[in-house]
Amino acid sequence: MRTTATALAAAALLAGCAPAPEPAPGLDVGADVVSPVAKDESIAALLPPEVRESGVLKFGSSIGGPPAAFYLPDNRTAVGLDIDIAEAVARVLGVRVERQEAAFEAILPALGSGKFQVGTGNFGVTEERRKTIDFVTYIDDGQGFAVRRDSDLAPVTDIVQLCGRIIGTGAGTTFESTLNAQAHRCAEAGLPPYQVQVFSEQSASYSALRQGKIDVLMSTINGLRHATSQQPNLRFLNDFRRLDVGFALAKGSPLAPALQAAVNKLIEDGTYQRILQKWGIEPSAIERSEISPPERR
Repeated sequence: MRTTATALAAAALLAGCAPAPEPAPGLDVGADVVSPVAKDESIAALLPPEVRESGVLKFGSSIGGPPAAFYLPDNRTAVGLDIDIAEAVARVLGVRVERQEAAFEAILPALGSGKFQVGTGNFGVTEERRKTIDFVTYIDDGQGFAVRRDSDLAPVTDIVQLCGRIIGTGAGTTFESTLNAQAHRCAEAGLPPYQVQVFSEQSASYSALRQGKIDVLMSTINGLRHATSQQPNLRFLNDFRRLDVGFALAKGSPLAPALQAAVNKLIEDGTYQRILQKWGIEPSAIERSEISPPERR
């Protein structure tokens, strides 16, 4: 499969946006680590009868960028960690993934309406989200920062270090919530406020950082590490806060036990580790999947 910078840039331009970060050298995006996964009858029996009969799970997926989920140069084929994990889980359950791309901020509300049964998009488990959403965890990721290589910003251990800066982040994310909730601390410290600029497209946020329109970008740890490895004028600054990340479900969804059992089956048989190795994120492995664990502090 073609993964050259030229092909990816052309595809992104045809889609009407700036080129997205490309897969890091050495990643074989076409490696098949999923097709050997077989149905487990005992785990499939945990599915609600109507899902077993339909043989389909309806996913709403945010296709943002590597390594989580992104398009190949054909601008149609979605690949990434989220894609492989979802497909492997579906194979354990003996069902087919029916995926619809959706904006990150639109997926969680759509779970409650029944438009989607499962959401993926690097959804971190927070107490606020747990009020209306259930999660089945499958990765350890979280919040981090990236800057231009010439930035004077030190690793961020306290939000007040960002006072007076312009911060870019994604719409509807835990990053936006964190920044909004902590904004008052600048005034309390006698410092100028920071400004938050929200982006719906990852490519636009990286472009803004490169061009100096924002001073720092707050996003997923794995996403930032991957992107900055491909952009020599940018650098990963630091981890800020770790979060459990999982499949998002409507509150009380009967799908949760089946999805959890499927993820744990993949961990036990080694498929999970092979998927993480494929995408270069082995340090984000979890030992066992959980259903809606408390937010990590």
